[in-house]
Amino acid sequence: MADRDDYALVSKKAEEIAAPDLPYRPPQPKGRHGIALVGAGGISFAHLDAYRKHGFHVAAIMSRDIEKARARAEEFFPEADVTTDFEGLLARDDIAVMDLTPHPEDRVPLIEASLEAGKHVLSQKPFVTDLDTGERLCAMAEERGLRMAVNQNGRWSPHMAWMRAAVQAGLIGEVTGVHCNLHWDHRWVKGTPFEEEMDLVLFDFGVHWFDFVTSITERLADRVQAQSVTFPGAGIKPPLLATAMLDFGTAQASLVFDAATPFGALDATYIAGTKGSLVSTGPDLGNQTVAHYTEAGVAHPALEGQWFNDGFAGAMGELLVAIEKGREPGNGARGNLMSLANCFAALKAARDGAPVVPGTARARMPD
Repeated sequence: MADRDDYALVSKKAEEIAAPDLPYRPPQPKGRHGIALVGAGGISFAHLDAYRKHGFHVAAIMSRDIEKARARAEEFFPEADVTTDFEGLLARDDIAVMDLTPHPEDRVPLIEASLEAGKHVLSQKPFVTDLDTGERLCAMAEERGLRMAVNQNGRWSPHMAWMRAAVQAGLIGEVTGVHCNLHWDHRWVKGTPFEEEMDLVLFDFGVHWFDFVTSITERLADRVQAQSVTFPGAGIKPPLLATAMLDFGTAQASLVFDAATPFGALDATYIAGTKGSLVSTGPDLGNQTVAHYTEAGVAHPALEGQWFNDGFAGAMGELLVAIEKGREPGNGARGNLMSLANCFAALKAARDGAPVVPGTARARMPD
């Protein structure tokens, strides 16, 4: 007969043990590589602040609005050239990497031109809005021996990076579950262009978590189910409640987004494995405590850094290290297509009300 302990009514207190030393901080290249930042809009501050902090070399800042580019340069890299001439950047031998921040529709021709000019590329996320275009761009880079990465900066948020490093080191055995729960208030987008993004939560924001799940499982799901729910009292157009369930055959993953939660904000992630588990909890993206449970006890690593802006240094740093070592970046564009395939499947499943096999939904459906 089972007793009460077998029903998880009582749990045994884990002994505190030392946390393993894992390589979770943003990768640091050995050399000096010229970077051209293209686009001086809102998110560019995070790129430049991270690059300055980590010692990366920004040679030029380009924008169609020269004053925006000049303002960014004055704040972060006073010695960087300021320009509106994209083609001129492609002709410069001192620039190795094009950091492309415009929206996907505007970015594709910039990626094509950069690759044709022999430049490595860091693409803002989401990389593309359809898989066929993404595969074509990946093939262009591969044919030319160039490295192309995606600025999925969440991968180098300290808690996500430490947990992924623990999984890759085999510290929890075979992964059986990855569960991400976010409960916060995203209604700050009211009155901004983001309010017109009907897939705001499940795609524009949620792609970070689809990418995180895929970076842990390293494969496509067998099928994805999802829902997106409109909350009448939210006061903005996009649905702010969304859930996705991913079936990996031998593992499962779930994403839960409650983006109209004004009180008691919580960001929690649980990764279950056959030899241990990883748990992170905190009130927001920047404040997270991680616990690593095994048979020996529980470890609480002392994490350094913040998602903003260390995550941006991680995305660029990984690309620069990959260039130096002649290997595919961990955030490479080819691998990112799996993240997008899982995400596109969820978007279609939410709209159709039926499970979708990743890869069969080739593009993000228009609003």
